[in-house]
Amino acid sequence: MRSESAVTNDVLLAVSKRGIRLYRNNSGAITTDDGRHIRFGLGNISTKVNRSLKSSDLIGVTPVVIKPEHLGQTLGVFTSLEIKHGGWKLQPSDDHAQAQLRWIELIRDLGGIAGFVSDANQLGELL
Repeated sequence: MRSESAVTNDVLLAVSKRGIRLYRNNSGAITTDDGRHIRFGLGNISTKVNRSLKSSDLIGVTPVVIKPEHLGQTLGVFTSLEIKHGGWKLQPSDDHAQAQLRWIELIRDLGGIAGFVSDANQLGELL
Protein backbone atom coordinates (compact mmCIF):
# COMPACT_ATOMS: atom_id res chain seq x y z
CA MET A 1 0.00 0.00 0.00
CA ARG A 2 1.40 3.39 -1.03
CA SER A 3 1.55 6.10 1.63
CA GLU A 4 -0.31 9.38 1.20
CA SER A 5 3.05 11.10 0.70
CA ALA A 6 4.04 8.66 -2.06
CA VAL A 7 0.64 9.03 -3.77
CA THR A 8 1.02 12.84 -3.58
CA ASN A 9 4.40 12.64 -5.30
CA ASP A 10 2.99 10.32 -8.00
CA VAL A 11 0.04 12.68 -8.60
CA LEU A 12 2.19 15.81 -8.79
CA LEU A 13 4.48 14.16 -11.33
CA ALA A 14 1.55 12.88 -13.42
CA VAL A 15 -0.34 16.18 -13.53
CA SER A 16 2.78 18.21 -14.33
CA LYS A 17 3.18 16.12 -17.49
CA ARG A 18 -0.31 17.26 -18.50
CA GLY A 19 0.38 20.95 -17.91
CA ILE A 20 -1.72 21.05 -14.74
CA ARG A 21 -0.42 23.18 -11.88
CA LEU A 22 -1.30 22.00 -8.37
CA TYR A 23 0.02 23.29 -5.06
CA ARG A 24 -0.09 21.94 -1.52
CA ASN A 25 -2.92 23.45 0.53
CA ASN A 26 -1.92 23.10 4.17
CA SER A 27 -4.84 23.78 6.45
CA GLY A 28 -5.05 24.31 10.20
CA ALA A 29 -4.84 26.88 12.96
CA ILE A 30 -2.28 28.10 15.48
CA THR A 31 -2.25 30.43 18.43
CA THR A 32 0.67 32.83 18.44
CA ASP A 33 2.76 33.67 21.50
CA ASP A 34 0.79 36.89 21.90
CA GLY A 35 -2.54 35.01 21.91
CA ARG A 36 -3.75 35.65 18.35
CA HIS A 37 -5.53 32.74 16.67
CA ILE A 38 -4.53 32.36 13.02
CA ARG A 39 -6.33 30.02 10.61
CA PHE A 40 -4.73 28.97 7.34
CA GLY A 41 -5.75 26.92 4.32
CA LEU A 42 -8.37 27.51 1.67
CA GLY A 43 -11.88 27.81 3.11
CA ASN A 44 -10.72 27.41 6.72
CA ILE A 45 -12.62 30.45 7.97
CA SER A 46 -13.97 29.12 11.27
CA THR A 47 -14.09 26.00 13.42
CA LYS A 48 -17.76 25.53 12.52
CA VAL A 49 -17.14 25.78 8.77
CA ASN A 50 -14.05 23.57 8.99
CA ARG A 51 -16.05 20.80 10.70
CA SER A 52 -18.46 20.61 7.76
CA LEU A 53 -16.32 21.62 4.76
CA LYS A 54 -12.62 20.77 4.35
CA SER A 55 -10.64 21.88 1.31
CA SER A 56 -8.43 19.39 -0.50
CA ASP A 57 -4.71 18.67 -0.21
CA LEU A 58 -3.81 19.89 -3.69
CA ILE A 59 -5.31 23.02 -5.24
CA GLY A 60 -4.60 24.52 -8.62
CA VAL A 61 -5.59 25.04 -12.23
CA THR A 62 -6.14 22.67 -15.17
CA PRO A 63 -5.77 24.28 -18.60
CA VAL A 64 -8.72 23.53 -20.86
CA VAL A 65 -8.79 24.46 -24.54
CA ILE A 66 -12.17 25.87 -25.38
CA LYS A 67 -13.77 24.61 -28.59
CA PRO A 68 -13.79 26.74 -31.78
CA GLU A 69 -17.20 28.19 -30.99
CA HIS A 70 -15.50 29.82 -27.99
CA LEU A 71 -12.77 31.48 -30.06
CA GLY A 72 -10.09 28.87 -29.24
CA GLN A 73 -9.20 30.37 -25.87
CA THR A 74 -7.54 28.35 -23.14
CA LEU A 75 -9.20 28.73 -19.76
CA GLY A 76 -8.04 27.55 -16.37
CA VAL A 77 -10.43 25.29 -14.49
CA PHE A 78 -10.17 25.25 -10.69
CA THR A 79 -8.83 21.86 -9.60
CA SER A 80 -8.93 20.35 -6.12
CA LEU A 81 -7.58 16.86 -5.31
CA GLU A 82 -7.84 15.17 -1.92
CA ILE A 83 -4.98 12.67 -1.66
CA LYS A 84 -5.42 9.43 0.29
CA HIS A 85 -3.16 6.44 0.89
CA GLY A 86 -3.30 3.55 -1.58
CA GLY A 87 -6.40 1.39 -1.22
CA TRP A 88 -8.35 4.05 0.71
CA LYS A 89 -12.15 3.89 0.49
CA LEU A 90 -14.69 6.52 1.59
CA GLN A 91 -16.59 5.44 4.71
CA PRO A 92 -19.95 7.01 5.69
CA SER A 93 -18.83 7.07 9.35
CA ASP A 94 -15.66 9.10 8.59
CA ASP A 95 -16.75 12.67 9.45
CA HIS A 96 -13.44 14.16 8.28
CA ALA A 97 -13.70 12.53 4.85
CA GLN A 98 -17.40 13.43 4.61
CA ALA A 99 -16.45 17.11 5.11
CA GLN A 100 -13.84 16.68 2.36
CA LEU A 101 -16.50 15.11 0.13
CA ARG A 102 -18.77 18.15 0.65
CA TRP A 103 -15.89 20.38 -0.57
CA ILE A 104 -15.36 18.13 -3.61
CA GLU A 105 -19.07 18.25 -4.45
CA LEU A 106 -19.10 22.06 -4.09
CA ILE A 107 -16.20 22.44 -6.53
CA ARG A 108 -17.80 20.04 -9.03
CA ASP A 109 -21.16 21.80 -8.75
CA LEU A 110 -19.42 25.07 -9.64
CA GLY A 111 -17.77 23.58 -12.75
CA GLY A 112 -14.40 22.68 -11.26
CA ILE A 113 -12.48 19.43 -11.21
CA ALA A 114 -12.32 17.68 -7.84
CA GLY A 115 -12.07 14.26 -6.28
CA PHE A 116 -10.38 11.81 -3.98
CA VAL A 117 -7.20 10.20 -5.32
CA SER A 118 -5.50 7.17 -3.79
CA ASP A 119 -3.58 6.21 -6.93
CA ALA A 120 -2.23 8.39 -9.75
CA ASN A 121 -3.95 6.05 -12.24
CA GLN A 122 -7.29 7.48 -11.07
CA LEU A 123 -6.42 10.85 -12.59
CA GLY A 124 -7.74 9.78 -15.98
CA GLU A 125 -11.23 9.49 -14.49
CA LEU A 126 -11.07 13.00 -13.03
CA LEU A 127 -9.22 15.08 -15.60
